[in-house]
Amino acid sequence: MQRLGTIVTAMVTPFDERGELDTREAGRLARWLVERGNDGLVIAGSTGEGMTLDANERNALVSAVKEAVGTRATVIANVGTSDTRASCRAAREAQNAGADALLVVVPPYSKPTQSGMLAHFGGVAEATPLPVIVYNIPGRTAANMLPETLLELHRRNRNVLGVKESSGDLKQIATIVRDRAPGFRVLAGDDHLFLPCLAVGADGVVGVASHLCATEFRSMLEAYRAGRVADAAAIHASLLALFDALFATSNPIPIKWAMNELGFKVGRCRLPLDELPASLAQRLAPLVAAYRTATAGA
Repeated sequence: MQRLGTIVTAMVTPFDERGELDTREAGRLARWLVERGNDGLVIAGSTGEGMTLDANERNALVSAVKEAVGTRATVIANVGTSDTRASCRAAREAQNAGADALLVVVPPYSKPTQSGMLAHFGGVAEATPLPVIVYNIPGRTAANMLPETLLELHRRNRNVLGVKESSGDLKQIATIVRDRAPGFRVLAGDDHLFLPCLAVGADGVVGVASHLCATEFRSMLEAYRAGRVADAAAIHASLLALFDALFATSNPIPIKWAMNELGFKVGRCRLPLDELPASLAQRLAPLVAAYRTATAGA
């Protein structure tokens, strides 16, 4: 298993009928995802509605997932906030809860400078010896960490070991791959860009669709690395309709609906995320049905 994982799913967070955290179902889902080929799980990320979880819920969730998967997958806890002190505190708590690594997003809303990003991530990296993965997603945070900032961050803090790149900018991703130090891992942060990111040298993916298609992602990765580019492209093409449907409205509304359809009791999203529109459910249903046999016995 790669230290940070190669096929990594940003796991949804199960809530019960009262909207409370369901750690038992989280463990069940985590085990199934690993059995399907994921070697890493991001816990309490944006897909996991981490912004709606309090510290006790987040730590309980990390502990439950770690207990469920053990050493079979890397448990990556999202601890990023807009407050450096809070992020450092969350990092230490995640370590105590059993996390193997941390995901830290570029601080949202505050639009930090590049030097501010260096100080923020440096503080979190110094708060714990755990490996840190930077999460760069300008579409949600309104701030883009530049390649030179990211690589300087790694130079200063050797436990910053990777990036989940969701900028959507293949030139930026290629620049990071070209200039990175040995051992620094670049993970695609957008399902539909996994294969293009592999083409510029990325190492893996942190996905949402991988709740369903981790097996296909693994096959695509292996085909590409074996030089069977046409086979990899065919797998990629076969997944485009699924990607489109899962991101036709705000994530994680569609993927939570999909996992409920497959028999996992993950519940509804917490507000302000609401229900899946009926028209989108109709569009997504046959795509999800193709994976129904995979849950037999789960």
